[in-house]
Amino acid sequence: MRRLVTLAILACIFASPAWAGFGDRLAAAALERTRHAVVYDGRYRRIAYPGGDVDPGRGVCTDVVVRAYRALGIDLQRRVHEDMAAHFGAYPALWGLTRPDPNIDHRRVPNLGVFFARHGRALGPSSDPSVYRPGDIVTWRLPGNLPHVGIVAAARTADGRRPLVVHNIGAGPRLEDALFAHPVTGHYRYAPGS
Repeated sequence: MRRLVTLAILACIFASPAWAGFGDRLAAAALERTRHAVVYDGRYRRIAYPGGDVDPGRGVCTDVVVRAYRALGIDLQRRVHEDMAAHFGAYPALWGLTRPDPNIDHRRVPNLGVFFARHGRALGPSSDPSVYRPGDIVTWRLPGNLPHVGIVAAARTADGRRPLVVHNIGAGPRLEDALFAHPVTGHYRYAPGS
């Protein structure tokens, strides 16, 4: 009984009405991405700034997240770049850069994780499916030590036990039962102004 009460309290804390509304809209924007044919292509490209994007028929897992937020009027390219410009040392030094690069920084999973933790809520990985809400951002570690990111959807598995996720793991944006397909490394909520 005590565990149930604790879980109910945590659910209330983590699923505020403000997040629920934004999260539902973000999850819907992510689901809309599954209607687009996208060739998996993570090559470096020079793009406009702000509001830049690679060719809409190309992209990787981070582009699903970036495009879903952009559908809600939130430019992660600009926000990540501005935060990296002001706090470059807070971001991973994995690419040998000496300054931010608005062409690619927002398209890197480790950078998005830092940004969401700094400006949203880092909830931490969990194996409990009940803590994941529509619109939550989840990161994973794929075989070969590859980082991956997706958005929790409003839809659930046929048995109702797990939320589905929208991600691009190589075949374009898909809605799949993938929440626990790989080790979860991060769990975030980011709604500007909340």
